[in-house]
Amino acid sequence: MDILTESRRLDPPPVVHTAALLWLAAVAFGAFETVLVVTRELLEGAAPGGLLPQVLFRLAIFTGAVFLALRLRHGRNWARWTLAVALGVFGTLSMVLEPLQWLLAGGDVAAATAAWSAWDWAFAASRALHVTAVLGAVTLMFQPRANAYYASA
Repeated sequence: MDILTESRRLDPPPVVHTAALLWLAAVAFGAFETVLVVTRELLEGAAPGGLLPQVLFRLAIFTGAVFLALRLRHGRNWARWTLAVALGVFGTLSMVLEPLQWLLAGGDVAAATAAWSAWDWAFAASRALHVTAVLGAVTLMFQPRANAYYASA
C-alpha cells in the first residue's frame, strides 16, 4: 500500500466523514428508542426476560452499524454497500412500514397525536431523526466525492 492510499483511508472527504457521523447518530437514536420501548414495557408489567431477545437483537444491529460506519470512514466500499442495503433499505423499511400502513388504512394523524403522551412525542421525534440520519448518510455515501474516495481506496 502506498502513502497516498493510506492517506486517503485516514482522511476521508467531508461527505464520507459526515455520512459516518450520521450512521453513528442513527445508532444513538436507535439506542434511545430501545431504552424508551424497554422502559415503557417494564412499566406496563412486561417480564424482563421477555424483552431480552429484542434488546440483544438491537444491540447486535447497533454494534454492526458502528463497526460498518468505522469501516466506511476508512474507505471500505463493502461497508458502504452493506450499510446502504442492510440498514439503508431494509432498516428504513422496518421503521416506516407500520406507520405507512396505518396512514394508508385511513389513520388520522391529528387525532392520534392529540392523545400522545410525552413518551409518544419523544419516540416519534427520535424516530424521525433516526430515519433522517439514515437517509442523509445513504445520500452522502454516494455523492461524487465519496464515489471517488471509494474508487481510489
